[in-house]
Amino acid sequence: MQDLVYPRERVLGTVTLVLGILAWIALIAGTFGGALLGLGIGFLAYLFAQSALIAHIKGNGVELTAEQFPDLHAQFVSCCDQLQLTSRPRAFVLNSNGSLNAFATQFLGQQFVVLYSGVIDAMEKQPDGVRFYIGHELGHLRMKHLQGHLVRWPVLWLPILGAAYSRARESTCDRHGRACCSSPENAARSLAALAAGAGRWESLQIDAYLRQGSQAPGFWMSFHELVSGYPWIAKRFVRIADPTVTLPRRNGFAYVPAAIIPFAGRLGAGFGFLIMIYIVAVLAAIAVPAYQNYTVRAKLTRVVALSDGTLNALGHYYESNHAVPDSLASAGAQPQLPDGSPLTLDTSRMLLTVHTTVGDLIFVPTADSAGNVSWTCTNGERLKPPQLPPSCVKK
Repeated sequence: MQDLVYPRERVLGTVTLVLGILAWIALIAGTFGGALLGLGIGFLAYLFAQSALIAHIKGNGVELTAEQFPDLHAQFVSCCDQLQLTSRPRAFVLNSNGSLNAFATQFLGQQFVVLYSGVIDAMEKQPDGVRFYIGHELGHLRMKHLQGHLVRWPVLWLPILGAAYSRARESTCDRHGRACCSSPENAARSLAALAAGAGRWESLQIDAYLRQGSQAPGFWMSFHELVSGYPWIAKRFVRIADPTVTLPRRNGFAYVPAAIIPFAGRLGAGFGFLIMIYIVAVLAAIAVPAYQNYTVRAKLTRVVALSDGTLNALGHYYESNHAVPDSLASAGAQPQLPDGSPLTLDTSRMLLTVHTTVGDLIFVPTADSAGNVSWTCTNGERLKPPQLPPSCVKK
């Protein structure tokens, strides 16, 4: 059964699993356990949403049994046996109003496969038609794609990586679908209904579609596939119909823009672009003020150093006279720093204010029992506490 797994899925699965675990460790440690609270809230949201889906399936669908739709049930059982599933999921048919699709899900340990009625009706004349879709969805359950999602979740949005892992899983499940069919041609024709529609798939020319799927993709096709969770149907068709065909490589330049578009799952590249804009905006909102604070701190660090002479003069005056000087001149200090920043002395508390171009820096004196003066500084007008340099703490 090893050939049922698309080769890249194992590598990408391992990479996303390891990165996901590391990301969770970093999130939990970085938030001092706060991420666990978010995880709990997320689980409750999942619980309610998933319970609504399962209730909808059970309440509005028809379960396949030996008595109910025995022909479909027999195909389902046969496919489970073909894939060596020891525990069979429950299978349902759900009215889709013509849509062609199927999906697998699970809830509190119980697994479900749901077939849309549109697929069943479209495949009425196709041998093995429904088997491909059953096998594809059983592939998700057999490979435990639904179970490892939470661990990998923090890194699945990463550009290129998240989409590549998603596409690899779909390719693996296509192989499971093919394994449930009596021939690759029947499996490929079943898949082609997703492209040609419920009626036209019957007249699809396989050779022509194989040539279409084997053509080298251009820049835009390559880009949109790189940010998508599904390979192009034409490419999937080729891989199922003739696995020996080597498909052409994607356009290399498409990797450049794809590397900055977060993976948005089924929401598509447009939503991924919006996520990128949001991330950039958030980072800018954090980085711009941080950079501004950094530049201000750098300027004030120099101001603190230039203030040493004035602070020493004031401290020496107080230690010698046990009184605050009535002016800077009385302490033998200049009215401004060497860089031209004006100085103001509060003679009631001996506070020294340096009027810089980025705001006022205030030096506050403290005298110990022996009369020795030390200085700290604080923010004045137009300055914020985060902009104070480390050298401000103690002078």
